[in-house]
Amino acid sequence: MRHGRKINHLGRTTAHRHAMLSNMASSLILHKRITTTVAKAKALRKYVEPMLTKSKEDTTHSRRMVFAALQDKESIKELFGNISSKIATRPGGYTRILKLSDTRLGDNAEMCIIELVDFNETLLEAKSAAAEKATTTRRSRSRGGKKAAGDAATSAIEVTSEAVAPAAVVETSAPADTATETVKEGESRDEAKADEAGA
Repeated sequence: MRHGRKINHLGRTTAHRHAMLSNMASSLILHKRITTTVAKAKALRKYVEPMLTKSKEDTTHSRRMVFAALQDKESIKELFGNISSKIATRPGGYTRILKLSDTRLGDNAEMCIIELVDFNETLLEAKSAAAEKATTTRRSRSRGGKKAAGDAATSAIEVTSEAVAPAAVVETSAPADTATETVKEGESRDEAKADEAGA
């Protein structure tokens, strides 16, 4: 039984597992996204996120700690150069796992993409566009309704700066049993009554 054992051994010896995670972490840092199985991606996330946190503090000690795990100078340069400046304000959660619909052909393993959150340009553009869209407000055509309480302060400002609109005219139809007069343009009511009486 595996009670309380949180490490996924991934079917490898300890040395093989560390070497594989080190190579995957270097590839993730250099390429910003890699495609792998879901199990490996979850193991990689636990392996690489502490390194990304260490990269925020650019000291000799933190560089040596990360280099001991990665053993790759190019990925260290990229990590402490570009990546650490982008993730400086993010308090953790630097990676994202996106599951793919298709499985691996040989063993039907679930596949996914693991990527650095701050380097996915399409999602960042969509997020900024949504933020811009949220800042613009739509004015309601009617003065009442759902937003009456929220717009009370803004409507008071609008009324003082703009001309006040006239009150709405409500048209009511006459009851069926009473006769109605038709008034033509330029004609008074008395003249219309006289015309109907004459007809």
